[in-house]
Amino acid sequence: MVDKSPEDLGNKKDGFQEKANALKKKRDILHDKSKTMAKERDEINARVRQMRNQISEHKRKRDEYNQRVKHAKEQRNEMITNHVEIKKKIKELERERFSSSGMNLNQMKQSLRKLENEQMTQPMSAQKEKKLIDTIKGIHQKIKEQEESLDKDPKLKKAVEEEKLLKQKAEKQHDLVEKMAKKAQEEHQAMIELLNQLDTAVKKTTEIQEKIVMTKIEADTVHKEFIENVNKIHDLEKEISGAEKKKVVKKKIADVSAAQKEADIIFERFKKGEKLSTEDLMVLQKAGLL
Repeated sequence: MVDKSPEDLGNKKDGFQEKANALKKKRDILHDKSKTMAKERDEINARVRQMRNQISEHKRKRDEYNQRVKHAKEQRNEMITNHVEIKKKIKELERERFSSSGMNLNQMKQSLRKLENEQMTQPMSAQKEKKLIDTIKGIHQKIKEQEESLDKDPKLKKAVEEEKLLKQKAEKQHDLVEKMAKKAQEEHQAMIELLNQLDTAVKKTTEIQEKIVMTKIEADTVHKEFIENVNKIHDLEKEISGAEKKKVVKKKIADVSAAQKEADIIFERFKKGEKLSTEDLMVLQKAGLL
């Protein structure tokens, strides 16, 4: 096996170092990407928790309003029943009055409306119209007298007042039912809208989490490859250090061999009786030949 030179090993190390730097950069980019996605996920999850609290609150309010609607309807229906009963009582009292007086107030009012409509819609002679007007005036007067008479009846007057009060209460209660029902519907609609938003947000966090997992897996793979390259660099550094030591040893051996060869040549000249210079003598002395 031919030993590689420190230069070759250095070039190989530089190649691994360049690759390791690229892997480190890619790994760090993937980590930053994971952190950014995790931040986005956490922000959405915080919003999800907030929406869940809001949904619970809307549901609580909706159910509370529905209970109030139910209770208000029961009260309204009771008022309507009482109102119907009092109207029956009024009619009964009126019938008693009408039977004694021989006049029916409701029939007179119906007759009046019919005659007034006839006057406004049908063409007629001046004489006929005058006669019709007189008839209408007469009915008006009778209705007025009859109503005044009814007002003097304490039982009927009390029943009429009670009927008006019950009607007002029933109408007011009906308005309350509609108001509470509207509020319940508003809370329900707000809850539905938030549920839709929640569903979208949860799907988004799931998608982000899947991307985070895939990105982390990729980052771990890149990091593993980075560590492998770093280990190869460390191994090459050891090889380079060993190769440099071998190179120094070889140079020393080569230098010693060259000096010994030079000393042998000078020593042969010395044995032949040639005159040696001071430098030649130092080479012989260094080689241990003197």
